[in-house]
Amino acid sequence: MAQRSQSKAKGWQQPVLLLLRLLIVGAALGVITGTALKWLAPQLNTDVPLPPAADTPPEPTASLGAFTPKQEDQALSRRLAEIAATQKDLKVGAFVLVLDDGTFAQLHPDRPLSAASSIKTPILLVAFEALDQAKLSLNEDLSLNKTVVGGGAGWMGSQPLGSQFSIFEVATEMIRVSDNTATNLLIQRLGGKDSLNSRFIELGLEGTVINNWLPDLEGTNTTTPRDQARAIALVETGQTLSARSRDLFRQTLGTSRTDTLIPRGWLRGIGGGTGDVNVALLQQGVRVYNKTGDIGIAYVDSALVELPDGRRIVASYMVEGPFNDPRSTNMIRALAAASAAALK
Repeated sequence: MAQRSQSKAKGWQQPVLLLLRLLIVGAALGVITGTALKWLAPQLNTDVPLPPAADTPPEPTASLGAFTPKQEDQALSRRLAEIAATQKDLKVGAFVLVLDDGTFAQLHPDRPLSAASSIKTPILLVAFEALDQAKLSLNEDLSLNKTVVGGGAGWMGSQPLGSQFSIFEVATEMIRVSDNTATNLLIQRLGGKDSLNSRFIELGLEGTVINNWLPDLEGTNTTTPRDQARAIALVETGQTLSARSRDLFRQTLGTSRTDTLIPRGWLRGIGGGTGDVNVALLQQGVRVYNKTGDIGIAYVDSALVELPDGRRIVASYMVEGPFNDPRSTNMIRALAAASAAALK
């Protein structure tokens, strides 16, 4: 009976052992085969492209353009010079560039003139660069201190010392109402004047220099028409800033309240309109994002202008002259109108 029981045990054990052996051999063959295929894969059919992944973003279909002046519009350049020559005691500079095809016009584009509040545009650019690099955040609070309190435009300087404002609010008010204290807060947060001036040079803004805190009524802070146009173009063409920060930059410029210089002049150049300037421009298919500067002895306006056919223009006009002389603002409007008439 014992022998019979042992025979039965061996009878059912043998198929189980055979099955285990087959599983072990199969696993071993799978490992060997996988290793061989991994080694051979790069050698086989390397010329056959792989299909793109389903979530691969499409290639852009249109260029964002570049800050690359190519072909001067001689007629427009002459017209700008003729307009400036009507007021020989004013220092005038202008630079206009169509980002999409490189057409440009100019009048003393690299002459450093008093920047006034137009210095705030390149400061905004550097601030949003720092945002992209996670060196600051929009909800970070800045504290009002004696060093940064500035007179003139804005309301932040009238708040109690120690008041706190988020960087988002500071950057917005710097453009929306041209708040000088907000600008000084950003200058301080970004490392001071020397740090910003170094970054301006790296960005190719060689004539843009901060020498004093705002409002700088003596006009010691300088910039050039080309620098002003370049600062806006670097953002608009995607050469600096992420897409999100680029949109925020444009949105912030769009909050500017002053529409009496480039916007009004551009409207005049394309045939005019009545009522609200920006509404009248939109009715003509034109949108203007601008930042002005005004310290009485110097006036500036720089802008991104979108035309009805999709072209984008960066333009900057600068004038120095007698204190609060209306000829200075009239000059900027006339230059903008001439540009609009030539490029519409």
